[in-house]
Order: sequence, then C-alpha cells, then structure tokens
Amino acid sequence: MSETTRGNAAATGQLVLLRHGQTVWSESGQHTGRTNIPLTAVGERQAVAAGARIRDTFPDGFAADCMFASPLRRAQQTAHLAGFAPAPLPSLAEWDYGRAEGRTRQTVAAMNGRDSWDVWRDGPQALSPAMEGDWVETLPGGEQVPVHNGPGETLNDVYERVQTAIDVAVPLMESGRDVLFVAHAHVLRILTTRWLDVDPHEARKLRLDTAHYSILSVYKGDRVIERWNC
Repeated sequence: MSETTRGNAAATGQLVLLRHGQTVWSESGQHTGRTNIPLTAVGERQAVAAGARIRDTFPDGFAADCMFASPLRRAQQTAHLAGFAPAPLPSLAEWDYGRAEGRTRQTVAAMNGRDSWDVWRDGPQALSPAMEGDWVETLPGGEQVPVHNGPGETLNDVYERVQTAIDVAVPLMESGRDVLFVAHAHVLRILTTRWLDVDPHEARKLRLDTAHYSILSVYKGDRVIERWNC
C-alpha cells in the first residue's frame, strides 16, 4: 500500500478480511458453522472476482507468511480461487452454532418451541439439548455432508477465540506488512469488534456479503475500519 493510502499509519500494515463465496446454505439461510460445505459455481466466480479486486488495492500482494485462512473448505476454496495460498489458522473457523447448525432461524425457533430465536441475542446455548445430534445433508449436486449439532459456542467464546488470530496479525502489521485473513461472515465481524475493542453484539450491525473484503488498520494510534464490504 502507498504512504498516501495509509495516512498517519504509514509504518503499520493493514489487515484484509475476505469472506468466502456463496454456498447453498448462505443462500438458504441455514446456519453454516463447522459443516464443511463447498462453494457453489456462483461462489467460485465470486472468489475469482474478489481476488482481482483485492489485487487492484494491493498490487504487491501479500508475503507468503502473511496469509491465513479458516481451515474449512469454503474458505480454503475461496482463498485459492482468489489467487492466494494461505496457511490454515483454526481460530478463524466460523462460529460453532451448535444446536442451530444446518437449520434456518425459523426452523430453530419451531423446533425449540419458541416464537423467535436469534443467534446474536440468544446464542446456541438457549436452545434445547434435545436438538443435539448428528445427521447427513444431501446438497443439490448430490454430495452428502455430515452435520453435527452439539452445544456450540457462545458469542463471548468466539470473541475470545479471535484474539488468537489478531495476535498473529499484529506483529506482522507492526513490521509494516499487510496481512490477509480469509474466513466467514460472523467470525470476521466478531473479530472486527475485538479489533475495535467494542461489545461483540455490535458485530450484528456490520454487514459482510459473500466474497467481499474489508480492511482494518491503525490510524493515529487507534484501531479503525479502513474500508468495509468492498
């Protein structure tokens, strides 16, 4: 990045957050935490386009030791189709939705015997333990994927977990290098609230579309959002 683009944070690198491309569950509204589903054909094209947009902004790219991705398949596919070769970083895995995994918000509410349920407000632990178990989902293309409904993570669990990823990025950024994280909508939004040192519930206000990227940086000593949902 140029000195002008970085402004007063000229000596500090930037943290780029890229959400994975479209999956069948991102379209259906099924909670997709740890289930290892692939990108759709649309998602694959989105990933390629996202890589081109990022390279327009970061023409020098990222050093080999400055790229990281969730170990989950959809994030790994997105990274490679975008033209990057990241190392897996487990702390970038998506929120474990537990008893809500693979189910829409409406289905979860009906199964739990409540009028409404919201992952941000209530979390997986508010759901009945009777919803736990294992099952198999058949995707439109015929592929079968295992789904696990366990206790899941609280919002605060994820908020604490993402600090590990931030701790990986900060020394690299302080050495003047740009860092790339490829992961998922909720975990990247929660990571952003951790970066800003604000309540993780504020993450629900940060829309992040499939295969869109954002930039976190340091400006006049403060951690800030440089760009969002690009």
